[in-house]
Amino acid sequence: MEILVMIGQLILGLSLLVGLHELGHLLAAKAFGMRVEQFSIGFPPKLFGKKFGETEYTLGAIPLGGFVKISGMVDESLDKSQLAGPPKPWEFRSKPAWQRLIVMMGGIIVNVITGIVIYTAIVFQYGETYLPAREARYGIVARNLAQQIGLQTGDKILEVNGKSLEKFSDIYSADLLLGSGSQYTVERDGNIINVPVPNDLVDALSSRTGARDGFIEPIMPFSVGKVLAGDGADRAGIKEGDNIVAIDGKTIAFFHELQAALQDNAGRKVQIDLVRQGRKQTVVAQISEAGLLGFRPKSLLKEDTLHYSLLASVPRGTDMAFNVVWLNIKGFGKIFRREVSASNAVSGPIAMARDLYGGIWNWQNFWGITGLLSMVLAFMNFLPIPALDGGHVMFLLWEMVTRRKPSDKFLEGAQKVGMALLLSLMVFALFNDAFKSFRRSEPETEVRK
Repeated sequence: MEILVMIGQLILGLSLLVGLHELGHLLAAKAFGMRVEQFSIGFPPKLFGKKFGETEYTLGAIPLGGFVKISGMVDESLDKSQLAGPPKPWEFRSKPAWQRLIVMMGGIIVNVITGIVIYTAIVFQYGETYLPAREARYGIVARNLAQQIGLQTGDKILEVNGKSLEKFSDIYSADLLLGSGSQYTVERDGNIINVPVPNDLVDALSSRTGARDGFIEPIMPFSVGKVLAGDGADRAGIKEGDNIVAIDGKTIAFFHELQAALQDNAGRKVQIDLVRQGRKQTVVAQISEAGLLGFRPKSLLKEDTLHYSLLASVPRGTDMAFNVVWLNIKGFGKIFRREVSASNAVSGPIAMARDLYGGIWNWQNFWGITGLLSMVLAFMNFLPIPALDGGHVMFLLWEMVTRRKPSDKFLEGAQKVGMALLLSLMVFALFNDAFKSFRRSEPETEVRK
């Protein structure tokens, strides 16, 4: 069922974004009197089609993109038949360069507007919920990667790159992960020290080991949240709201202490002391071979929520939307400086469905990811690569500056090169996704000590 939810969210999200992107091209083209022959969501083979006026609206079987076919334009169809004769008044090639530029920018503009509207609506509807840095008063849990860079469990992070923390999530700020020469300022045993952050940390976090082990978490007092039916906690009679205080006589105050105790007793039965409605109880529970008890923890750290008026939501939503673009720019810089490997940075539809949308249908999460992808789609399409909108924009700007229009033969050749690059990238992303999925499914070979 989770797989169907992942696929459903991905198809719905991409179909909405691609449809709006191509609609931007279509509306701009029609506004300038260009003939639009076909509007398609999805790539061939065609599943469905209906013609209205001069335009056929179709639905393709491969829901990973779409296209608008405009008369007299060298596009991904590489249809040269219309270019044999002189330009017709309704053709793309007969229009002024500034009009053609607006048509090519139409999809990008609509995706940017869509991203801003989605982020604005989310902020207005849900606000921003976060853990204040002051609430992480017990310090941090330093997982393997955090320990490797010099952090320790119990450290209290005070500053990131010299800036005081307001939200605990600021420890993962873009300035830290995507910048250079970053550092944490922490309090340890009453002393203030600086812990430098390696420039390739984001690559390590994207790796299999980093994704599995995590990085930094707040030390968290907890109670039992949702109990999973049929697992050890459920069979032992543990209920939502219980407070676990000891395992086999060892005091448990925080969730990371419980995790360590469960790992140490994986596959065994343990005695669990808990408090339920102020009364102490003791139960015996079977721990799974994976070191799990079978419940979701409920954090007792107090979160805050910022609420915005509609007027205030617009600039905040706009800022969040364009921050996605800025993060993509900084991410590309990391790749070019070889601080992040392409295999960790590039994701295809499998990873998008699994890691972004996930297997639980949550409308807030769905719209948040869709807004993010809308801005990513706008940014990627603006790159000056032939076959992308940015490639057409690049040639049109050259024409407007030099007053010299590239030949149809040159544009055709550039389109072929761009298509080859995009197909190669798509194949790489698909195989990279498949390889990552295979690696995730491999059994762990580490020996527990």
